Amino acid sequence: MLKHRGFPGRLPGTDFQFVIRRANKDGATKIIRRERYADRAHPDRMADLGFMRALWEQFGEEPFERGNLDAGRLSWLFGREVVPAEDPFNPASYDALLRIDVKRARAAFPEVFAEPEGPWSPDEDGWDDDDLDDEDEA
Repeated sequence: MLKHRGFPGRLPGTDFQFVIRRANKDGATKIIRRERYADRAHPDRMADLGFMRALWEQFGEEPFERGNLDAGRLSWLFGREVVPAEDPFNPASYDALLRIDVKRARAAFPEVFAEPEGPWSPDEDGWDDDDLDDEDEA
């Protein structure tokens, strides 16, 4: 089982698990599509958001191996924002390849894909490069 180094183990400050420590001796837990209803608790929605953010930051649009990613947490996104990246797909394999469906993920979790705002934004850093050149000449 591939261990994704650098991937957060859980949602900070909670017990919502993102990865598992070791492979199940009976085999990988099958990934299923779990329905997300509108009345889900706020902490559950925040766990989905945090997990999607971690997936996006770690893998982007590239296919990724399931490895030690938690099947329960993946199941909340599976079939919508996270889809199989291979055919045939084995939902009970640690080696299964997945990918983010960027269009659906942007629609469901816009805050994950939002561009940073404010003076720290690379495009709007608050500096006028022409002004710097003028000061250098003086």
